[in-house]
Amino acid sequence: MRWTAVASEMRPYQSELGEVLWFTPSRATMPLYPMPVFSPPEKRYAGYIFDCDGTLAHSMPIHYRAWADTVEKHGGQFPENLFYNLGGIPSIRIVEILNDKFGTALEPELIATEKECLYVERIATTQPIKEVADFAREVAAHAKVSVASGGILPVVTQTLEAIGFKDFFPVIVTSDQVKRGKPFPDMFLEAAHRMQVAPSDCLVVEDSKAGFEAATAAGMDFAVVGRPRP
Repeated sequence: MRWTAVASEMRPYQSELGEVLWFTPSRATMPLYPMPVFSPPEKRYAGYIFDCDGTLAHSMPIHYRAWADTVEKHGGQFPENLFYNLGGIPSIRIVEILNDKFGTALEPELIATEKECLYVERIATTQPIKEVADFAREVAAHAKVSVASGGILPVVTQTLEAIGFKDFFPVIVTSDQVKRGKPFPDMFLEAAHRMQVAPSDCLVVEDSKAGFEAATAAGMDFAVVGRPRP
């Protein structure tokens, strides 16, 4: 169960297990009440930028199994807690991190390509995260919406189609379209540019630490999506 504390200033923290917890910088976190997967903010924005995996789509467990199966096939390892800590980071960079951490020599482009192919084979089982999906449809009635994902465009579009969002988002920005992926702000700034909305008028909806950092660097507010129960 996730817990959060009552305080005037609260900040998100992603645990090693990938769960989003909340803490106050001034005192210890007190377990007072469970945090929902997503709570829509009251403030309205001109533009909304949604992450895909783990935010709109409950696809992270499927991605993890695709990663683990691929990496283990090539003699490497990818602990689940590390996978969730690396959420939002482009696939090639993830392989580089695994090599550095475990002393392996996995070929980044080969592993990333094989992993994406394996994920696509299993994509039909992907479900939307209902709270976020409902929110996206609601805000699209009065604001501009987009997706900014650390994935690659063909896979992200297939994921969106699998969860009922085919052709819903006019703007989709992926890691292969920008110079730097999350935690750098490039992806979110590009999404704001294509929506023709000032960064300060955008809300980012995200589930990963890298996404939170990218939103902050872009000068945008962000809303946290917790990790759904299995």
